[in-house]
Amino acid sequence: DGNKENFARRRQTELKHGRIAQLAAMGYITPEITGKLPGYLSPSAGLKFADVPSGLAAISKVPAAGWGQILAYMAFCEVS
Repeated sequence: DGNKENFARRRQTELKHGRIAQLAAMGYITPEITGKLPGYLSPSAGLKFADVPSGLAAISKVPAAGWGQILAYMAFCEVS
């Protein structure tokens, strides 16, 4: 564990995860302060952004295709 390369990799990973955690916190707080976007999250389902609650309650409201897009973006960020 005293390896210099391992330390550098762990430091980089910690910074990346810390930034993701900061973005997640801002993503939770910002809609409560500034309001939600106008328009539809899913026009085909008739789901507006305003209809999606904050926090864990949003998990059941967001369509599966939306979660697929979120996971694809997360994977892209992780490998880039």
